[in-house]
Amino acid sequence: MLTQPIKPFIFDEKTEIFVPGDKEATIYFSVAQFLSIAKKAIDTKGSFFVALFGGSTPKPIYELLCARDDSRKVDWSKVHIFWSDERNKAPTDSESNYHMAMHHGIQKLPIPEENIHRMHAEEKIEQNAFEYEKTIKRVLKDQPFDLVMLGIGDDGHTASLFPKTEALRMNDRLVAANFVSQKNTWRMTMTYPCINAAKNIVIYVLGPDKKEILHKVFAEPAPAEKFPCQLVGTAKNKACWITDIAAAELIYPLLLTKPKGSDFL
Repeated sequence: MLTQPIKPFIFDEKTEIFVPGDKEATIYFSVAQFLSIAKKAIDTKGSFFVALFGGSTPKPIYELLCARDDSRKVDWSKVHIFWSDERNKAPTDSESNYHMAMHHGIQKLPIPEENIHRMHAEEKIEQNAFEYEKTIKRVLKDQPFDLVMLGIGDDGHTASLFPKTEALRMNDRLVAANFVSQKNTWRMTMTYPCINAAKNIVIYVLGPDKKEILHKVFAEPAPAEKFPCQLVGTAKNKACWITDIAAAELIYPLLLTKPKGSDFL
């Protein structure tokens, strides 16, 4: 667990990287940050808007989120849950991002049912992408998301923004149906304009299996579109990467040459 304040490495003007320690410490840090952002948003404006992510990485984060005693300090009736992307699966399917999040803890939190906004990506995905965008506008009104949670794939994709797909170039949409030829399937995804407007954008990276792609993203020059995760974050709204030491193994020497930011925790 964390025993001292954590400072991020400032990689560039739009990217900061936290390396809290081993996997356990990194999960603990991730949940502490989530709760801090949620409490601050609710105290400031009376609501917290968050977009969750899928895959295997967030499972322990969601599990700890619902188990920690201080999660009770959050007024969950003021929380609205969205998703940053979804697979072309029914909500009962184990591969559904919605199913995974709910099964691994979100359903245990006292969030009103009407505040849980899943992506209906199992059918009519193009039409339902428009509808999800309408829901975001209706619920958030003119506000940005308080937190957008993301992961990273071995090909550098994030959300369902895969290399060489149409959604990478969509600048007039918040949500899009995106055909991923590499997987021969459709996905629903938030777009860069939606993600990069968020007050807090966090990309979570856990485990040694991710060290190669992290090295390619941060230490090897490449066209931005090759690794879609590189286009996340702006000078105004930085992308915050949270990675454990195993995933950061190959880039850690590079990070040690970077300046440090302000304490967290």
